[in-house]
Amino acid sequence: METATAFGSAFSMSYKPTKASVGGSDFVRFGSQIRMSPSGIKLYPSISHVKLSNRKAAFGSRKSTAIRASLSSSESGDSAARIAPLQLESPVGQFLSQILTSHPHLVPAAVDQQLEQLKTDLDAEKQKEEPSSTGTDIVLYRRIAEMKANERKKTLEEILYALVVQKFMDANVSLIPAISPSSSEPSGRIDTWPSQGDELERLHSEEANEMIQNHLALILGSRLGDNSAVAQISKLRVGQVYAASIMYGYFLKRVDQRFQLEKTMKVLPQGVDDEDSSIQQVAGEDIRSGDRSDTSVRSTQSHPELSSWSAGGVSPGGFGQGIKPSRLRNYVMSFDGETLQRYATIRSKEAIGMIEKHTEALFGRPEIVITPQGTIDSSKDELIKISFGGLRRLVLEAVTFGSFLWDVESYVDSRYHFVAN
Repeated sequence: METATAFGSAFSMSYKPTKASVGGSDFVRFGSQIRMSPSGIKLYPSISHVKLSNRKAAFGSRKSTAIRASLSSSESGDSAARIAPLQLESPVGQFLSQILTSHPHLVPAAVDQQLEQLKTDLDAEKQKEEPSSTGTDIVLYRRIAEMKANERKKTLEEILYALVVQKFMDANVSLIPAISPSSSEPSGRIDTWPSQGDELERLHSEEANEMIQNHLALILGSRLGDNSAVAQISKLRVGQVYAASIMYGYFLKRVDQRFQLEKTMKVLPQGVDDEDSSIQQVAGEDIRSGDRSDTSVRSTQSHPELSSWSAGGVSPGGFGQGIKPSRLRNYVMSFDGETLQRYATIRSKEAIGMIEKHTEALFGRPEIVITPQGTIDSSKDELIKISFGGLRRLVLEAVTFGSFLWDVESYVDSRYHFVAN
């Protein structure tokens, strides 16, 4: 229970889910907190669980019918639930779910057809003139346009999700199913899934893996190598760690992509290869300066996963002990504040919505009660038993999910421009 208490305190009200956790207090020198835009991440949005209906998706004469799924909708729903925790409900989403379960290699071609149809429909809608009359006609016209825009947004979210799931399938890595108390495990542990840590790590560059290991060290502290120990932890807190790690993976893929390009072109900034990392220096200054409470506050602001581990005694030596110097971390430290914030920003509302829905599908929708003091009432918080190896697997999957999200968002935007400038 000490571990549960320590883990829970990491995500007190000082944790803001709209801030990106991009690597610890090594970023504190920029003087500004990183925010996710355009609307921030609400970890558990006010949506109900989405389920595949039992009716068939009707596509009319759309080109998407050129690729046909061999499963019925009900069969697809059962199979899709085993592939990913979030089940898709739009006509396009159901169609892609069937493709995922029957012919996953055809998903990119199916997506291209759907994006072409979306673009055609949007161009046709733009050519329609708004009614010149006033009153009811204009209100109705704008309401219909708003409904169509929401449908397009939902369709794009589910297209992004299908592409991310397909990339996991290509890598032969199974996504963790919806988390619920395990009846088959005598100890009550929920992490009955395979670890697949090696498979997940192989999906990242060497430099990115160094930063991922640091991210894991900041979250798990001294328990990083203790895979068998079991802790009873707040399900809500684990969900927050998972969502924050998706955002971290998204950020990491962006900066690593730029780093690999500049490394190939041999134009890396001077000092990137220095062994004496400025990150280590900043971390050390945080430990040495001021009292412990002041250090804890600053650590919480820049990397919320960290504060409880040092305060709770799980990570020996306090902040900075788990951080190792790396070329990519030095490279990130060469960014100015504006560049860092831009790279830590999720670009589209569709990607944000998809993260929200996937997190809720995985962890469920908790009952959150805010006390008059503005804190979360933890009395109704569900506790789960999970090993530290299971936590490690969750974080690795989330970081990889974020990395894939950056890839598929860029791919979709190259064919259907939806990402805000």
